[in-house]
Amino acid sequence: MRPQFMESIRRGITRRTTIQSAVGAGAALALGAPASNALAATDDTAQSSDDLRLWYRAPAADWEREALPIGGGALCAMVFGALASERLQLNEKTLWTGGPGADGGYDFGNWRAPRPGALTTVRTDLDDRRRLDPEAVATALGQPRRGYGAHQTLGDLHIDVVGAPDAPDASYRRALDLREAVASVAYTHQGARHTREFFASHPDGVLVGRLGADRPGAVTCTLRTTSPRADITAGADGDRITVRGELADNGLKFETQIRVAHRGGTLAAGADGSLTVTGADHVWFVLAAATDYADTYPRYRGDDPHPAVTRTVDAALARGHEALRARHVRDHRALFDRVALDLGQGPPPDVPTDQLLKDYGQAPAADRALEALFFQYGRYLLIASSRAGSLPANLQGGWNHSTAPPWSADYHVNINLQMNYWPAEAANLAETTAPYDRFVEALREPGRRTAREMFDAPGWVVHNETNPYGFTGVHDWATAFWFPEAAAWLTGQLYEHYRFSGSTDYLRHTAYPVLKEAAAFWLDQLRTDPRDGTLVVTPSYSPEHGDFTAGAAMSQQIVHDLFTNTLEAARVLGDEPAFRTRLEGALERLDPGLRVGSWGQLQEWKDDLDDQGDDHRHVSHLYALHPGRQIRPGSRWAKAAEVSLKARGDGGTGWSKAWKINFWARLRDGDHARKMLGEQLKSSTLPNLWDTHPPFQIDGNFGATSGIVEMLLQSQHDVIDVLPALPASWPDGSVRGLRARGGATVDITWADGRATRVVVHASRTRELTVRCSLLAGGERTFKAVAGRRYVVR
Repeated sequence: MRPQFMESIRRGITRRTTIQSAVGAGAALALGAPASNALAATDDTAQSSDDLRLWYRAPAADWEREALPIGGGALCAMVFGALASERLQLNEKTLWTGGPGADGGYDFGNWRAPRPGALTTVRTDLDDRRRLDPEAVATALGQPRRGYGAHQTLGDLHIDVVGAPDAPDASYRRALDLREAVASVAYTHQGARHTREFFASHPDGVLVGRLGADRPGAVTCTLRTTSPRADITAGADGDRITVRGELADNGLKFETQIRVAHRGGTLAAGADGSLTVTGADHVWFVLAAATDYADTYPRYRGDDPHPAVTRTVDAALARGHEALRARHVRDHRALFDRVALDLGQGPPPDVPTDQLLKDYGQAPAADRALEALFFQYGRYLLIASSRAGSLPANLQGGWNHSTAPPWSADYHVNINLQMNYWPAEAANLAETTAPYDRFVEALREPGRRTAREMFDAPGWVVHNETNPYGFTGVHDWATAFWFPEAAAWLTGQLYEHYRFSGSTDYLRHTAYPVLKEAAAFWLDQLRTDPRDGTLVVTPSYSPEHGDFTAGAAMSQQIVHDLFTNTLEAARVLGDEPAFRTRLEGALERLDPGLRVGSWGQLQEWKDDLDDQGDDHRHVSHLYALHPGRQIRPGSRWAKAAEVSLKARGDGGTGWSKAWKINFWARLRDGDHARKMLGEQLKSSTLPNLWDTHPPFQIDGNFGATSGIVEMLLQSQHDVIDVLPALPASWPDGSVRGLRARGGATVDITWADGRATRVVVHASRTRELTVRCSLLAGGERTFKAVAGRRYVVR
């Protein structure tokens, strides 16, 4: 927010505190106060900068550190901005090796032969010995992975530009505009200004590029494709390049088509599968790609992609570049522009993003500018990597330049996939969760088989990592192979979607069936602990260290969360009383996973095994604090969580630091939360602002965006809590468009570290409770009506 605007707010602060409802433009009604206190409707928009962009003075030399991501959900690309030969590295999210038909076979991770008594033996040993070595448990319950596969790069599109300079000069700019989701390159050469733009359109399902110059006939370029794969064929005919392949590993078919248009000059197809445009005023192209993957168990195959790719690329070309761009920007901004954040940073510093990152910590205003940009970058990345009609954001979002990426660029479900969607609801991007919902639903059928064959149990289950082919079983990496609580954790996002939206239709048809089946598994699998008679998860393993035990804190907290959510949903929907009674009884007997240990810590294990010198990156036993809701601020459990968090320290990998931002925000310590944000930016963020584990993992970006929301607004305990963890370094600012559970969108303005105005836009008719320093007594409950606006000042 601009300083002069902030000053006008300071002058206008009144001592009278009211919550008011405004209907339409200008009509207002005070709640519980005379009508003379009415407040005219005013502009509630936070100051939104048009300069939300990453920009650089040189082309990218490194894919991971410097190239810029664009994406339309299924189709993603990295833009390098090279002068003489532009490179677009391409991805289609369903291009995966492994699965049915893979070399060496595929077993979904289920045991390849029966293991009668194996699980019972491990449980009995834990009852007797309390702790088991992970290697021993992996030997008893794990097996080598077979046919798991990995996400694959689609290849590269190169645009060789004739007459381009060898090196950039001061006129060069490479940028990514977050508000328009357009990557651009601009430079001046021999008196002509050359420009390029690239975007990935979700509504049209294509990648679009345009090269132009302000001098007629100045564009001559060749478009060609390359791939690290040998299982492809490429050819050019007329204005079209077609690249077709079939993965040697599993027979998955894939296809890419590119069509080129130009104004002025000539176009020629080459025998090598390239297209060359000579002497054009401008050149533009559309690219579409698809595979024959389908998320249907057990084959995971659909139609040959050729007809669909042809239709998509032809329709896009016929629409025209201007219309494509307008549709893309309109579609993206309909999501992105819902939230505006101003941390009092003033006009953005006129320095490139890599320098802004390098200088972090040296100038408060520049630091706030980077923090606000980092927040919005996380929202941008979620929009780009998770749209309806494809797979959810994976470990690298949707961007991968390898045929053997780290951790297969898969779906780790012992935090990483869930973490990708932490900001979705509160940062007002609920639509991005559609691929997540569908992915979880697609896991249920293979997960039922795993539950039946490995556990002899009803319901469904998945362990610590999975792929698009329904891998719900185990492998044999001792410290990361056993995590049947993952299914329960996955259901949490579905229930959160209901808590934010209030849609009983969504709850009944989408979330509740998944919740109920996951709960059925744990109702069957919990065992009575001989130590105290409580119900516990056994065997239990706290990711990704320590020994196997019974009743590790995270395991218990996840099941507690699942049962709580399922029971609430069952009551809302009026599900069968017998099932509700079983859930109530299990919750009463369930060990909640909350214990204070000998040095005041929240115990990670049921026995007091915590080491004060343990600084492991996972802080799994604080799940009940975040993303769970068992722990309330100020409670003895919150104090113990703080002790544990301090003992773990401020180090860790990128995603771990991001999780700690959320932890400290939930503990109402905004200064420490902001310190963790700074630690992530200083030591776990790459020049293109990607989070690094290392290597690159996108969950840290999403976790940081979530953490910033948690600093400004919380609602996990059904109270709209305004500025619960505002750091001292953000004394003045505003935010528009954050979402709260219960069906509300919230705008906040603050000055000198205190809220000066809060606007609640109700999307449901129900009681809402607002907690804010502006309110007498600090809190007020009122009846909100859908479509109305309530002002606190």
